[in-house]
Amino acid sequence: MRVSPTPAGWRGQPGRLLPLLLLAALGAAAPGCSRPSAASHGHLTIQNKGSDTIVNLAQAWAEAYKKVAPDVSIEVSGGGSGVGLAALIKGTIDIANSSRDIKPSEVEEAKRSTGKEPCDFIVGYDALAIYVHKDNPLEEITFEQLAGIYAEGGTLTHWSDLGVSLPGGRNKIIRVSRQSSSGTYEFFRERVLHNRDFKLGSNDMNGSKEVVDLVGNTPGAIGYSGMGYANPRVKMLRVAVRAGSPAVAPTVENTLSKAYPIARSLHMFTLGQPEGATKAYLDWILSDAGQEIVAQCGFVPVAPNHRTGQARPAP
Repeated sequence: MRVSPTPAGWRGQPGRLLPLLLLAALGAAAPGCSRPSAASHGHLTIQNKGSDTIVNLAQAWAEAYKKVAPDVSIEVSGGGSGVGLAALIKGTIDIANSSRDIKPSEVEEAKRSTGKEPCDFIVGYDALAIYVHKDNPLEEITFEQLAGIYAEGGTLTHWSDLGVSLPGGRNKIIRVSRQSSSGTYEFFRERVLHNRDFKLGSNDMNGSKEVVDLVGNTPGAIGYSGMGYANPRVKMLRVAVRAGSPAVAPTVENTLSKAYPIARSLHMFTLGQPEGATKAYLDWILSDAGQEIVAQCGFVPVAPNHRTGQARPAP
């Protein structure tokens, strides 16, 4: 059984602690893989790889878990959601991080390769923000305009096409994007571009932070990334699904109410039901202690009654 994607959450400024009351404000439980329980284990290493959106959070979890289970080493690396899922499919890692849903084709490939079906644990929520330079006078944008900028065949190439005049006479739109292995890339392509291909000529960055840093250093740039990577040099735009509909800011309130249109769940995948130390680690991630770190890193935690894994059999 496959669960419909749950709206994503909010990432604030790094280090900002969201109230723990937020834990109780999120959605209701869904059936699925049983939640892992704590287990005793000896010294070993858990390999955790994938999404660059999640990598900072995953590293924070790994550091904190040293105090919980000093005999367990958590090795975290990024590379993108596709990279993590590909490694999981081959059976070379224990946990794959992903900022997108797993594809039916990936489920089938995992079954052929390992004989096991991936199990999905939603570990937090994120909102995908649209960034421009802080001096850009633009305040809101529509899906159609974003497609005009990013999609193949799109004709929006200058800020004047959007009725915007930038300081210093800069007019060309500098498109900042992610590499194709990124779950953020795929999520943006599916949700905003409606599966149209990206046009050539964008600046494709390897990580979420790099996108925001480039936009902040480039007055004519526009980019998309998790909102927790915001800094004083950039502005996050309000987003409307279509012209004439309300343009919604990426705030925690708008994300929790499902008003913000570019929101997503954050996932950790295992091959089949996790066991031993991997099971205990996921149990801790989905505990109050692990979810408090989600809030500290600027994401929205998972409600206590929604902290379950969801098996995803191939269709």
